[in-house]
Amino acid sequence: MFSVSKESAPPFGMISPFFWIGSIFYLLGSIFLLFLTPENGHYDLAIVGWMHWFLLGFMMMIIFGAMAQLVPVVVEVGHFSVDLYYIIWPNLLIGTLTMSYGFWFDQMVLPYGGLLVLVSMIIFLYDTLMTLRKASNITLTVKTVIASNLFLLVGIVIGFVMSLAVSSGADVDIANWLGAHVVMVLGGYVTLTIMGLSMILLPMFGLSHGFDDKPVERAFRLMVGGVIFYFISTLFGWHMGKFLSLIVMFVSVTLYMYQITIIYKTRARKEIDVWVKSMFMGYSSLLFASILGLIYIFTSYENVLMSAVWFLVMGFFSFLINGHLYKIIPFLVWFERYSPLVGKEKVPMLNEMLPHRLARFEFIFSSVGVLLAGIGLLIGSADLFKGGVTFVIAGAGFMFVSVKWMLSYGK
Repeated sequence: MFSVSKESAPPFGMISPFFWIGSIFYLLGSIFLLFLTPENGHYDLAIVGWMHWFLLGFMMMIIFGAMAQLVPVVVEVGHFSVDLYYIIWPNLLIGTLTMSYGFWFDQMVLPYGGLLVLVSMIIFLYDTLMTLRKASNITLTVKTVIASNLFLLVGIVIGFVMSLAVSSGADVDIANWLGAHVVMVLGGYVTLTIMGLSMILLPMFGLSHGFDDKPVERAFRLMVGGVIFYFISTLFGWHMGKFLSLIVMFVSVTLYMYQITIIYKTRARKEIDVWVKSMFMGYSSLLFASILGLIYIFTSYENVLMSAVWFLVMGFFSFLINGHLYKIIPFLVWFERYSPLVGKEKVPMLNEMLPHRLARFEFIFSSVGVLLAGIGLLIGSADLFKGGVTFVIAGAGFMFVSVKWMLSYGK
């Protein structure tokens, strides 16, 4: 479907740190869950610090690493300045560590961590937008990448301003702007990025062709409109506007789920591997999170919100990212180490570069853990939550070993 030459592909040594660091943050973040107190609610700084650790250190790190390879695939040309990625991950790493430390121990250092994260985001945004200028065919994926990165910039700026307010005691309505920060980053950036990239990766890995993509086109427009409407409503303090925009975003996710169903039904590859299982678990979690989110809009029950966020982050985002790593990393390793040997000597198949037993254990432990912990949050059972977390930690351990195994293949 797409191709990228050796010349336009970024060096593997540049991409691999993103996957190493992301998998370490995922494992440590899973362990840190044991020390959280969910009943304190989502305003608890310990929980806020964990969210930034997980979203920036794991999700953003992995997404940036994947985008380093996928952006040239989308536009079929090289990066504007691929060397900028050598600057992005150190800034994001130090910024995430500093911000997490600030939330947990010393709020005075929050602006410093926030500034480093903001710098890494701006560099990433600059290279991405300058690279996308070369695109001759403006596809849905290109549109989602452009829109999502602009939303990311706004969301990070809002977060940076809030970090300044928290550390200095400035008069900023944190409760009001926190919603805009979350919507911009999770709805505007992460969800739109997943929408766009899934229209490349899911058909590619599932061998789906000739399907109707109108649902995701409408989902894209609704998500963009919903995020913008939420931001405007926040500016003017219009609570009904924020409520309506959340409904619009819920409709967008529903249409996107319908698109995924279409792709699944039209796939030619029927093999049920760890990637398919991870996609099933991820999208099931998204459906459940959406239902819980809709219930929270009308009830404002804290337990419902915490469970909805859990299934969104640990269910949907984590399974989609980890599931795709089982496809992306073997390909990148093969492309770097074995593609020059094709026709000269025997090279391994991609399926041979996948740790099947480790992947199976990772999926089982992670699935059971996410389900148990999510139910524990929903019914307010700390014991059930912590019990589920132990399974999640085991799954994260298997995921880390899997990433290490795949990145080291052939050395």
